[in-house]
Amino acid sequence: MRKSYRIKKEDEFQKVFFGGNSVANKNFVLYQIPKSGQKHFRVGISVGKKVALRANKRNQIKRYIRQSLFELRDQIPNEVDFLIIARKTSLDLSMSETKNNITHLLKLGKIIDETR
Repeated sequence: MRKSYRIKKEDEFQKVFFGGNSVANKNFVLYQIPKSGQKHFRVGISVGKKVALRANKRNQIKRYIRQSLFELRDQIPNEVDFLIIARKTSLDLSMSETKNNITHLLKLGKIIDETR
């Protein structure tokens, strides 16, 4: 996923975190805020040290999340910024389980259509 799809600045991250709606499942939390006039959606991903002390495990979880979003990019509308925050239970997920959880989370947040 290209860097233009990511929320990197602290103030943008905080704007979505404090101003957005949130939903959660067992493994991830989603914060979202509508943002009109964008060419594509933007996402911020957070995996804290409480989830995994080792950086390689945190980076693996982020890679799984980014790949899941890359595969779902055609279903995600352009006018949305959202954050995905990993919980400790996400540490043991495989790639396919991560994609299923992210899909479930996006359906809970009504970002993607539930019929798909």
